[in-house]
Order: sequence, then structure tokens, then C-alpha cells
Amino acid sequence: MVGKVLGIRDLEQFSSRRSSVYVDPECEKFFELPLFIAASSNDITTKCQCWQFSPGKEPALRSFTEIQQLLQQGKKHIVKNILRENSWPINSPIRSQLWPQLCAQHLTKSNVLDGFYWEMVHQVFGTTELSEKPIMLPAFVDATHCLPYHLTGTGRSVADRIVNVLGYDCPDITYSPVLYPITSLLLHFMSEEEAYLCLAGLVGSKEKTFINQTKLQHEVTWKTVMQIAKKHAKSAVAYFQRICPGQKLERVFMDWCWWILAGLPFQHLVRIMDCYFHEGIKVLYRVALVILNLFHKECQSNNEWSPDNIKNDIGNALIKFCKKIPVSPAKLLHAAFSIRGLSTQYISRIFIKTEMLLKSRSVLNSGSKQLIKSRSSDNLPTSQSQVNIQMMSHTLTIREGEKSPGHRAIAMGVYPIHNLKSQVCKNEDLFTLWSWLPVRITMYQPVLLYTTEEHGCSLTTFYVRVEQHEPTLLMIKTCNNEVFGAYCSSRWFERNVKDDKGQRQAYFGTGETFLFSLYPERAKYPWVGIEGDRDLGHSSELFMAADSKMITIGGGEGQAIWMDENIRFGKTDSCKTFNNPPLCPSGDFEIRVLEVYGFVGI
Repeated sequence: MVGKVLGIRDLEQFSSRRSSVYVDPECEKFFELPLFIAASSNDITTKCQCWQFSPGKEPALRSFTEIQQLLQQGKKHIVKNILRENSWPINSPIRSQLWPQLCAQHLTKSNVLDGFYWEMVHQVFGTTELSEKPIMLPAFVDATHCLPYHLTGTGRSVADRIVNVLGYDCPDITYSPVLYPITSLLLHFMSEEEAYLCLAGLVGSKEKTFINQTKLQHEVTWKTVMQIAKKHAKSAVAYFQRICPGQKLERVFMDWCWWILAGLPFQHLVRIMDCYFHEGIKVLYRVALVILNLFHKECQSNNEWSPDNIKNDIGNALIKFCKKIPVSPAKLLHAAFSIRGLSTQYISRIFIKTEMLLKSRSVLNSGSKQLIKSRSSDNLPTSQSQVNIQMMSHTLTIREGEKSPGHRAIAMGVYPIHNLKSQVCKNEDLFTLWSWLPVRITMYQPVLLYTTEEHGCSLTTFYVRVEQHEPTLLMIKTCNNEVFGAYCSSRWFERNVKDDKGQRQAYFGTGETFLFSLYPERAKYPWVGIEGDRDLGHSSELFMAADSKMITIGGGEGQAIWMDENIRFGKTDSCKTFNNPPLCPSGDFEIRVLEVYGFVGI
């Protein structure tokens, strides 16, 4: 089997490493090669459960070299299908190369040098030697779920050290209970340094979500799973609500990730990780739905899971069920990827709606003294928010023909906002716009990235100065003095991102994007999907589009904002994505000023 995966040369290299790997002898008798590959230590892994594989002829499995070539060619969609279909044995050495390669594609710090990890280790601990004393774990780790997956004491110390260094390098991580279990899994198949780099890729990924890093993200995620389950595991959810009406459904779904990480057998978990490291957290969503449906089915036929036995603690019963799940890893994944109507766009819509609802209830309490409440009780900005607002655009305040030396000073926010004079609209418009921004964004200072008055009227310059920033705020003033714009939730660089089939995506962005008008009408036009969970179709998800010739925001039977390559002329129509009227009466407009703002510290 391994020969099919690696080839003769790779097989020889792997065999030469066998002596450096410690595996419980009782386990090794079931495999022709050792179960675990831990290149950094000869005593990291031990004491695994033993599984025998079903006999019979299996199809030829793809090699790492084949997958690596496909990744280099940008054929991620083909790789996705290979990972889903190829059930490499749990003792296959392919993962020692495959997992680092999959995680490396998400790594944003392209300048990470060789030896960086060990320099960090020395900086944090004062030595690269592994201490025999217990290492205090970062606050973001959930001490009740430090799952070791058969690691030895040395292996656990290595895992402790990795998460400490990661916490030191990524101070924005404030709550991430799944990070430690994933670290333990990685150490079964690679060295300590490789495991750290894998985690850095997963944590820093911009295109896909892998690991939640705050309590807010954690809460939004389990509530998203609950909402999806109400549609895709409807019978199971209804059954749980029926047998224990007094028990809140939320308590069941709060532990959804532990059904997988703490419940499923190791061989199931490893195969799930094969796909997860490429596709992201949506793989876990799908697996959770299958677990719910399988558990519901067992409840109907197996007395062990009768209502009387599970009604007092469904969550714990689910984890126990997962420990002896009645399907193979291949069948579990096949069922997970056979669920229809569970697109990335649909999941994103539910996630964003849930996130926005949570944020609307209260301002984030992070404990940082730098994070100041954005709005006072009367819905006007506090003094700190007003300081931020003073950095905002002079698009709304510049008078016709004003070209004085103070012009640039106003643009830079030197003058207090109450000293600004406008023939177009009142200063309250700035406060109104600020109140429309997502709560977390109002905590940061706006910074002018691009203005046609200073940087010229060129789409190329626009991209150079703006494309890597997320989010951005576009503000347009027309030659007829209309003022409108858009809050754009994603980077404009995503116009270059290719999908799983290697095609550039026409539209990108998320449902956090919104339009606004400040003059002559004052109004906000949020994404239509916020109003409900129903699938509104593709035309309601056309948030942002761009190429070398134009920029578009909003689509579906019209474009809410369209601008040409010279950033001189544009048009505005009603569109399905935001259900907005044209943002200026004539529909067509000539741009007097375009300004784009980012936010410092994000």
C-alpha cells in the first residue's frame, strides 16, 4: 500500500526513519509500517488505539508528488476531490509531506525565514532545550480540552511550547479552544517546527476560516452550526427539542466541535483533517450535520440511545455516540460531501447574519483599555469616536472652488470637525455614517488611502494604494454635489483570486458590505440577506467586482455603483443585492471627488 503512495525512493527514505519513531509494539503489529511519524523526537507519540483495515482490493491512491504538482498549477478543485476520495491508510507516510504542503498554501507571512521558529522559542523561553517543568499555557487555550491524542509526556510538552510561541507571535488570539487539539494532531505526522508553520498558515489564512481566535468567533460559529442544522438536520433537531423541551438547544450546539475532535475515533479524525487542511472549517460543519443525522437514526432503533437515556444530557450522549460511530471514515466523508444546498456562500450568509446580530446587542468587551465604547446612550459618538471621525473625509465638507493651503490640512484631519464648513450637508452626516459602520470597525482610526485630488484619477493607482486593505470605505461626491458610497468588507485584491476550478471569480465580498447615501437623501442600504435565512439566489450575493476597466458594487438587474477606469464617470441603478434605489436621481454621474479610507490596526 505504501509503495503505491510514495514510490521506491520515497519508501526507502521513509523506511530509514523507522528506527527514530516510537510506537507501541501492540499497535505496530497491525501495520506494515509505523503508525506515527514524528521527525523531531523519538518519544513524542505512543499508546495508540489499534485498528485493523478491511481486507479487499483498494483503488490506487494518489501520491504526494501528484498533489504537489496540482497545487503548483493552481488546480485546487482537483486537489479537493482527490483529498475527499483518497482514503490513505492511517499509517501512510504521505501526511508527513501532504499536511505541511496543504497548510503552507494558506501562509500569509511569505517572508518567514528558516530558523524563525527556533528564534521565537529562544526569545520566549530563553533556550531551545525542552524544559522538564510544566509550561503554563496561554489564556486562549481551553484547559479542559487539551486533547493529546496519544502523545507522550514529551509530545505534550512540545505541543505546549508550540501554542505558547504561537500566542506570543499572534497576540490577537484571545480564545481558541481547538488550537491545542489540532497541534497534537499535527505532531503525529511532522516535526515541531513544521507543526508551528502549519498552525501559522491556518491562523493567518485570509481566504478561508480554519481556527476561531476570539470568543465572538467561537460563539458565532456554534450558532451558525445550529442554524444550518435546523435546515439540513431538521428531523434530528426537532427530535431533540421534542424529547427534552425544557433543555435549551443552544447547550447542545455549544460543544459541536467536540463531537468531532473529542468523540470520533482517531482514524476518522485523521481523514477529516486531510480535507480540513485544504477546505477549511466548512468540512467540520458538514461532518457535524452527518453526526446529528446518524445519531437521530440510531435513536430510533437502538435502546442505548433511547429518549430516557439521553434526554438529560444530549451533548454528552452525542460524544459517546461518536466514539463508536457505526460508519467508516470513507462513508462518513461521503455522506458529509453529499449534502446538497450547503454552499460556501450560504454558510457565509448565515455566519455574517449571526455575527451582526451578536454585535448589535453589545459592544465587544475585550478587556483592552484601547478599545473604547463606540457610541454613547443617545446614539452619538463618544469623545474618542469623535477624534476618529475628525480623521474622516473632506468629501462632505469641501466648498466649491476651495483650493487653499488649508485644503490638505482638512483632508488630513488636522482641523476639528466642528470647524469644517459645508455647503452640501451638515456635520451630523459624518456622525450618521460612523454609526452605520460595524461596531468593531469604529474602534479603529480611519486613514485616507486614496483620493482623486491627491493621487490622480487612475484605477491602477487606486489598486496599488487600496487593494490590500480590508475593509475600505468608498465616498463619492459628484459634480452635482450628490454624496454617496459603500462600505466594502473584502480586499479589492480578491478580484485576482481564483476559485477551485482555476477561474477568477467575477464577484467577491461578504454580506457585511453596504451602500449609503448622504445627500440629497440620507439612507443606508444593507445586504438583503440579513433579513432572513432563505436562499435568495446568486443575484443577491453580487457584492463587489473589479478588473482593469471598472469597479462595481452591487449587482442583479442593475449595478448599484459602477465607475470607469479613469474614475471620472459612473452610473448607479437599483440592484437585487441591496434592494436600493439609484443613489443619485439622474442615474449617470460625473465624479468630482473619490476618496477611499482604511482603518489603522486591523
